[in-house]
Amino acid sequence: MESWVRPLARVLLALLGLILWGAAAALVFGGAFVILTYKNYKSFFWDCFLLVPGWLAIVSAFLLLPTGALAICISTRNSRYQQGTFMYLLVVLLCLEASSAVLAHVYSDRMSSELNCTMGHLFHQYNGTYSYHPGSRVVDVIQRQLQCCGVHNYTDWAEAAASQPVHTGNIRAPESCCKETYSDCTGDMRQSEQLFQGGCLRKLGYRLQFVMGYVFWCCIVVGCLEMLAAISNGILMKHRPFQDFRILDSATFS
Repeated sequence: MESWVRPLARVLLALLGLILWGAAAALVFGGAFVILTYKNYKSFFWDCFLLVPGWLAIVSAFLLLPTGALAICISTRNSRYQQGTFMYLLVVLLCLEASSAVLAHVYSDRMSSELNCTMGHLFHQYNGTYSYHPGSRVVDVIQRQLQCCGVHNYTDWAEAAASQPVHTGNIRAPESCCKETYSDCTGDMRQSEQLFQGGCLRKLGYRLQFVMGYVFWCCIVVGCLEMLAAISNGILMKHRPFQDFRILDSATFS
């Protein structure tokens, strides 16, 4: 059995080294996606802790590069120092990825209630398409980027206008709700076919769920690969123990 276990461990470790390099690219993409999503829509989040899973994923990705290189080197030449460093890096990576996965899972669950509160507040304070109020600009930007209208749907603007003490009979949505194919759109609610139908809360929630889910499953899969790499490295270390070290007899120093 030992005749084929050791060669198999070498081949598997070399293959895992290459896969870890690919996993680093996947983690960089996920971490950057989280950071860009926060920066684009940070007005809708109460705190900046949403960035933590993204930065942990990026740090893990950069550590995966030397880890993959060590896996390839160990598969071709056994070095006890490289094997020890490799195991240490795997432990650090597992801690980082476990933290990122847990935070991504927790934040994806709590974001729905937070978005509902902050988005409702900003949409309620909307002052018009051409207003210089920061909250109004944020609302226009998200409606254009996500191609949405209102918090839940375009009828939210009709309800908002009806709740005002003074309003005209011709209720209009912001021009940022207009579809790009209608150049003459003014946001008239009677011409609903010219407006985006979906709400911004659902679309931004789906985007956050996708980003956080991507980071979560990337960390889980990469963690499983690292466990497999640790087992392969352990097999190679078992077949070449640290024979240079021995227990010193006290009589040697007497």
